[in-house]
Amino acid sequence: MVQKAKILLVDDRPENLLALEAILSALDQTLVRASSGEEALKALLTDDFAVILLDVQMPGMDGFETAAHIKRRERTRDIPIIFLTAINHGPHHTFRGYAAGAVDYISKPFDPWVLRAKVSVFVDLYMKNCQLKEQAALLRLQLEGGAKGGAGEGKESAGLLAELSARLAAVEEQAEALSKQLDDESADAAAVATAAHLERKLTGLRRALDALEPGAGNPSSVTSQG
Repeated sequence: MVQKAKILLVDDRPENLLALEAILSALDQTLVRASSGEEALKALLTDDFAVILLDVQMPGMDGFETAAHIKRRERTRDIPIIFLTAINHGPHHTFRGYAAGAVDYISKPFDPWVLRAKVSVFVDLYMKNCQLKEQAALLRLQLEGGAKGGAGEGKESAGLLAELSARLAAVEEQAEALSKQLDDESADAAAVATAAHLERKLTGLRRALDALEPGAGNPSSVTSQG
């Protein structure tokens, strides 16, 4: 069963959280509520999230301050943040949102389809990255096994390599389709950049895997691939 991605919804108004849940429920992911910046930071201590929808105007710790805390933490600094605001204070206000680390800035009332489409892109990227991490972990195990194992384990290693190669090919195919989708649409620059980074990681993993094939040389030579 495929693990669902978590999406963090941060807003001090329950009716706004309810509206976000209604819009994003079609994505069939896990939606997590937070009614304040402090509550959001607490949730981020224990769970991994694909994307954060963060209201700007909140009592106490506002969206900008919450985002600054998120970006200062190593564990959470790379999570995409989409700011939601009911008031448009002009270019300076928008610039402050991007300066705080937001990948997008959307004014209320927003188009539900557009918001859902934007969140969907970051969920897809998150899922691909999770798959890539799994493949990298399998590859590390294979490298360790290849260094320690003897000739008697050759058949087992070959089977694992074939399985790993097939899994990686599936991720590569999905990542390529996602990149084409981003090229065809007026996608966010942040989403395109994240997709490009994912493709670079896939390329590195594929090279490392190819180097493990029989006759490709010493497996230890690819341990530095990331």
